[in-house]
Amino acid sequence: MGTEEQLEDWRRLALRVESEVANAVIGQTETIRLINVALFARGHVLLEGDVGVGKTTVLRAFSRAIGGDFERVEGTVDLMPGDLVYHTYVDAEGRPRIDPGPLLRHGERLVTFFFNEINRARPQVQSLLLRAMAERTVSAFDREYSFPHMTVFADRNKVEREETFELASAARDRFMFELNMPKPSDRGIRQSLVFDTAYHDTEGLIDKVAPAILPWDRLNAIAAQVQRSVRASETIERYVLDVWEATEAPQKFGIRLDGVDMDRLILAGASPRGMSALLRAARTVAWLEGRSHLEPADLAAVLPSVLGHRVFFTPVYELRRAELSEALVTQIMDKIAAP
Repeated sequence: MGTEEQLEDWRRLALRVESEVANAVIGQTETIRLINVALFARGHVLLEGDVGVGKTTVLRAFSRAIGGDFERVEGTVDLMPGDLVYHTYVDAEGRPRIDPGPLLRHGERLVTFFFNEINRARPQVQSLLLRAMAERTVSAFDREYSFPHMTVFADRNKVEREETFELASAARDRFMFELNMPKPSDRGIRQSLVFDTAYHDTEGLIDKVAPAILPWDRLNAIAAQVQRSVRASETIERYVLDVWEATEAPQKFGIRLDGVDMDRLILAGASPRGMSALLRAARTVAWLEGRSHLEPADLAAVLPSVLGHRVFFTPVYELRRAELSEALVTQIMDKIAAP
């Protein structure tokens, strides 16, 4: 089978994953598409959203559809780095035992790792997770453990601020996407969520998802093929470089935000890693749409989720990050003419 035929077969599988997840989760079409993009672009995802919007359900649905093993960790103020690596307990004979922890117990079968309320965990714990995300390895028990197929999803507690540790800029930059998973606004969807008892049974919803649709241990190889197969024209390249420059010096492109001194707003623009993530994600969108070349719409589909958390503001404006990052990205997309 040729590369084009193989990629088309995988595209059909990827779209089937989306449709299967949609059997368990309603009102989150954009979130489902972007998580799928991240999976096939091999990027990690930081999820935002109120309590009870279904973040765990959507990740469990994806995990079931893709196959491999799922692991969830709850962020708490007393969680220590070692708690991710090993588990200590006393066995039935009263002897102390040490077993592999959540990062290690599944070995190379670990595909979906969900860290709930990551900002409740201490910086030391976040640092260990960052290394696992970057290298997909951890050293423990005098050996190195590898989980090459793992995608990390993390959720931040946005409601409670006591005993929380905000993610450092380097930590945010490790995530391909920062996705806001909103409460559905459509009245019909809200009615289904409240009155249709099928949506009150999480296990039943997950059971609706067809299991192990694709060979998860080939995701890395297919993702690399996708990146090689989608071309970017010179005009697209110029546009992306302008976008990058606009994250560093937005005033050069006529971008203005109300009540903001634009010369004092930016501490650091998007990193090379961030711009690489933008192109990886956009190429994956193009592939899912059945094209072998990038179009401006592919970039527009992922640009807010890729760049919003990667532009770092000076301290006087950082407290307004949620408001300003969204406004800045919107202005970048409006002011820089797409080819």
